[in-house]
Amino acid sequence: MKKAIIALAVLVAAGIGAWFVWRPAPAAPDVSFTTLEGKTFSLQDLRGKVVLVKFWATSCVTCVKQMPQTISAYNEFAPKGYEAVAVAMNYDPPNYVLNFAQSRKLPFPVALDTKGDIARAFGNIRLTPTAFLIDKHGRIIKRYLGDYDVAEFHATVEKALAAG
Repeated sequence: MKKAIIALAVLVAAGIGAWFVWRPAPAAPDVSFTTLEGKTFSLQDLRGKVVLVKFWATSCVTCVKQMPQTISAYNEFAPKGYEAVAVAMNYDPPNYVLNFAQSRKLPFPVALDTKGDIARAFGNIRLTPTAFLIDKHGRIIKRYLGDYDVAEFHATVEKALAAG
């Protein structure tokens, strides 16, 4: 009897562990973006690409510090099927965002979240930078808050690009 209880406990623990390891990635919300140029597209339109959705603000020191790396990753991976969307927080003045995007020649779409709808859809994002890496099927595979390991990020992007 004692062996059966121990075996059952081991099976339950293994099942819980397996769920955490192999659970399906959550689907990204189907949001629409409006760029600084007035172009509108949805996350659904980007299916088939690995997408980084990055919430940021011009007043965020870490966001500004990360932007050259975000540009570099975009330039490296975009030809392989990667897209980045920089989502400016609703409290960021649009003219500041426009000036930042133009002066730094951001090569990826920059969207204004003037009503905060996109931030709410991704779990009521309030802290910047917060970024989500989304696979080709529209599933969130990684969430980044604050600074992150660039080498690990690149490895995760490469793995997602290589996946079917």
